[in-house]
Amino acid sequence: MPVELTIYIREGCHLCDDMELALQECESELDFETRRVPIDNNKELEEAYGTRVPVLVYGDEEVCHYFLDMQALKRVLS
Repeated sequence: MPVELTIYIREGCHLCDDMELALQECESELDFETRRVPIDNNKELEEAYGTRVPVLVYGDEEVCHYFLDMQALKRVLS
């Protein structure tokens, strides 16, 4: 059963697009699924993540932000 990760994004964000693409490329190999959560128009999420998007999260643990950190991703999945 794949692990579920959450990626907090803003629509139209090129860094968000880049991280989503990088995640798609390694999703099946590392056996995880990604749930997209746009933060636009959500005051609580905008306060939590603001301009740090994209933010990749596993449970309550932030894996990385701005760019995909493969070492951090592999660490949380192991």
